[in-house]
Amino acid sequence: MTASRISVPPTAGLPLRWSDLRPWGDAHLDRALAGWLGVDELLLECSGTSALMLALRTLQQLAPERCEVVVPAYTCPLVAMAVAQCGLQPRLCDLSPDRLDMDGQALDAVLSHRTLAVVPTHLGGRVADVASLLPRAQACGAYVIEDAAQALGARVQGRSVGLQGDIALFSLAVGKGLTTYEGGVLLARDPALMAALRAQHKASIRPQLAWELRRSLELLGYAAAFRPALLDGVYGAPLRRSLARGDWVKAAGDDFDSRIPQHSLGAWRRRVGLRALARLRTHWEQAQQQAQRRVAQLRALPGVEVLDDAAPQAQGIWPVILLRLPSAAQRDALLHAHWASGWGLSLPFSQVLPDYARYAPVLGEALYDPVPQARDWSQRLLAVSNSAWLSDALFAQLLDALRQTRPPSAAG
Repeated sequence: MTASRISVPPTAGLPLRWSDLRPWGDAHLDRALAGWLGVDELLLECSGTSALMLALRTLQQLAPERCEVVVPAYTCPLVAMAVAQCGLQPRLCDLSPDRLDMDGQALDAVLSHRTLAVVPTHLGGRVADVASLLPRAQACGAYVIEDAAQALGARVQGRSVGLQGDIALFSLAVGKGLTTYEGGVLLARDPALMAALRAQHKASIRPQLAWELRRSLELLGYAAAFRPALLDGVYGAPLRRSLARGDWVKAAGDDFDSRIPQHSLGAWRRRVGLRALARLRTHWEQAQQQAQRRVAQLRALPGVEVLDDAAPQAQGIWPVILLRLPSAAQRDALLHAHWASGWGLSLPFSQVLPDYARYAPVLGEALYDPVPQARDWSQRLLAVSNSAWLSDALFAQLLDALRQTRPPSAAG
């Protein structure tokens, strides 16, 4: 390895500027972000996962007789962990065979009088069809929590995602676009439900100096290292070590601590986020322009499916370009050959929830929910970074690799 090795980040995160890090100034990120999203108010949390837990605990108080939360079988393990940490039972919904979205019939099969909430996911910036599942959830008295952790800036029918369901959460973690290193956003359409969320926040969320100091140092490290000259040392090298061990769970970033912290988001990190927010819309517009060019090239490849928004009249954001390859063998052959090549290849998640051995205890009965379509998605899905650092020359190499990739049996 040479000092000039390039590692493209796995997503098109928004780089910070040194001027963003000034310790003084306006800290009202919540007000600015509410205006940016087109809502009256919102809550800032320490992570998207913490926001989900706060939402679930609020709903538990409103419907204490309900104990199950329906989540996509292919989603971040933190979602299931959050459900379990709230003392609730996850239930897994299989995906549609032709869309990266919950399957309607599969959803009907897991909904019941025990369902507290349904959590559709806007994965990788693509917009889920929340409108189609709302009547199903409402018919059994369940709430809908839109997991828009990866979709801050996406829109449907001219409005921000998150405004069709009852509650929405967004993430401000690294790689999600706007970042405070870790952070979350929580909002509700209904003023009474928003007031209940705020009351739960006031009752349960407290400052924790140790966590805030840790996250502040991590944010400083991100601001310093998120640049082409340094990214290989902090991202590329650890990725290669994980792949050398055959640890795809760690390589995909799916290895999480067992306990989810909850604390307030400090004033300095709010100031950093507020200054960066002024550049976010332009950032996503530029990412969309690049994605449109590259999607056209990818769609010209035989057998490569480029994922679109599942919802009609939607305009997702483009942190990544999601592909579905013809077979698991071809997807895995490409990753074995090129995941460590520095081209920004990644997996949204490495497995469906039941296939993570380390998270089996949090799933309980959900381990036995049948999810064949979600498993097929997990084995064929691939994310290509839409970072501006993935140059046209590197992207051309990736296109050539996609053309040449064959399953191991076919290549021999």
